[in-house]
Amino acid sequence: MFLPIFITALLSATAVALPVRRALPTPVSLTTAKTYLAARANFVHFFLYPPINPRLVTVAVDSNSPAYSRDLFKTWDINNHLSSGTCDTRETVLIRDGTNVVTNSACTPTSGKWVSPYDGVATTLASDWILGTLHTLAWLSGARLWTPAQREAFANDLTRPQLISVTDNLNESKGDKDVANWVPPLSSYVCTYVQAWVTVKHFYSLTIDAAEKVALTNYLDGC
Repeated sequence: MFLPIFITALLSATAVALPVRRALPTPVSLTTAKTYLAARANFVHFFLYPPINPRLVTVAVDSNSPAYSRDLFKTWDINNHLSSGTCDTRETVLIRDGTNVVTNSACTPTSGKWVSPYDGVATTLASDWILGTLHTLAWLSGARLWTPAQREAFANDLTRPQLISVTDNLNESKGDKDVANWVPPLSSYVCTYVQAWVTVKHFYSLTIDAAEKVALTNYLDGC
């Protein structure tokens, strides 16, 4: 069904073109990631936020007690990263990750082009995209002990490389798997993905389990 002409004209009048691609948050360097991963601790510190020791990455067993619920991470906050002041976190990331993105007055992307860094798949439909997050994994590795405000800050963090636009079906295949069980199928992105993983784990003092540490070490050694 076609929109009436006057509605189409209204949408065109309120659309905002955003032709400049915004840079993704940069993960720590390969050398720094290896340093964080090699550091050892003699005590569990993941309940502290933010971390008290920037060189500490703790190996610990994941825990889902109490049980994870998506509602425990409040998304998506309205933020000030775009001048309109009406864009929420999801919309901001879609604009940042796309090229030639056009939005309506509510900041909803109406057109543009997105390329998934996980597999290189391109599309012009914003509805095909979802934000890849670490909510479940963060809960298992320490976020269950945070306050609601701390989890909200984490869920909407646009400074660390933890929110990225990816195709919905690929994000579903990733699910709640950590790097010991899943990495992006696009081999050229694996090192970036692993470095971003370490960046987030380090900044938020989230623990890693033994298998995760082995996988991270092996991937970083191959970068």
